[in-house]
Amino acid sequence: MTYIAKSLDTYAKLKMLSQDSRYDLACSCATGKDEHRKRSIDDKWIYPVAMGNGRSTFLFKTLLSNHCLNDCRYCPLRLNSDIRRCSLSPEELARAFFSYYRRGKVSGLFLSSGVVKGADNTMEYINRTALLLRRQRFSGYIHLKIIPGASEASIRQSLSLASAVSLNIEAPAEECFRTLSTSKNYLKDIVSKIELISRLIKNSAYRRKIKHTTQFVVGASSESDREIVSCSWRLYKGLELNRVYFSAYQRGAGAFDLPGESSKHSNKDLLMREHRLYQTDWLIRKYGFKFEEIPFESDGSLSLTVDPKQSWADKHPEFFPVDINKDDKSRLIRVPGIGQVMVERILAFRKQGVKIKTLQNLGQRKRLYKKSEKYLILG
Repeated sequence: MTYIAKSLDTYAKLKMLSQDSRYDLACSCATGKDEHRKRSIDDKWIYPVAMGNGRSTFLFKTLLSNHCLNDCRYCPLRLNSDIRRCSLSPEELARAFFSYYRRGKVSGLFLSSGVVKGADNTMEYINRTALLLRRQRFSGYIHLKIIPGASEASIRQSLSLASAVSLNIEAPAEECFRTLSTSKNYLKDIVSKIELISRLIKNSAYRRKIKHTTQFVVGASSESDREIVSCSWRLYKGLELNRVYFSAYQRGAGAFDLPGESSKHSNKDLLMREHRLYQTDWLIRKYGFKFEEIPFESDGSLSLTVDPKQSWADKHPEFFPVDINKDDKSRLIRVPGIGQVMVERILAFRKQGVKIKTLQNLGQRKRLYKKSEKYLILG
């Protein structure tokens, strides 16, 4: 039985709704200690976001409502789930945000919501919140979630207000998606809307660059890593999305008897699977790898024991050794244990005419340079 909390004040509602927003796990996988989401002392989630100038800002993240008409089986907030429900008005949320913003606790907003009375009704509340902030001369970062099935008019308004928008694709194919939800049409409500957002951003006359992202739920359906990466590749190359995120399904959070729950993977394995997908995404976005170069197992999965860059190197001995003093950036970046920072150090040493005889002088950690040296010509 659903319990609707009616007597809560704004901050009690925020405590409940910001906790429920944790089920959107973007930023849960990170490479540094300052990249993870953090809980404030009063139970609000704040998220670090990397800016174009290399600096970072903290986002205040919450839902407008945890009521939801959808039956997404991986989500604890799904229709008929036995949880406490509440909603904030746009005015309440705008006031709460400014109380944090003026005290320097946050500098941006990440706003989503359960689906209340339909997609456009929910988008009206999301967009009104953003409009209130903009009308009060807040010019900072606002990330708005687009509700599946939203109209073009609602999406256009979001784009006029937001710094970034996202509509979660959830699954790489319609067949996989059918096991997750019966209340949404994968092609009509999600895929076509992601395509529309990309088209509007590309053809718009906006004076600012609007970031466009999406997210997969990993392990709740029968999708393979190959299918997810293939879909990500198309999103990057065909629709020019800025970023794809991955959220591991955690058993016990959603409905029982999901296809993914009968798999051999534990929750720990699912988190590692998420991590491997992020590593693969990095290879594609930052290291110049193509989809057909990604080393999948025979069943379409990424190895849980070996990172994808190492796996690629082991399968391509003909590529090595790489000459650290002569080869270009595109070859250096494919050496296991060497990342972008190390490549820049190598090139800087070479520019100064210094012959590199060991990785120790470059500040490489012992574990990594031992891993890298067997793939290199040094001295």
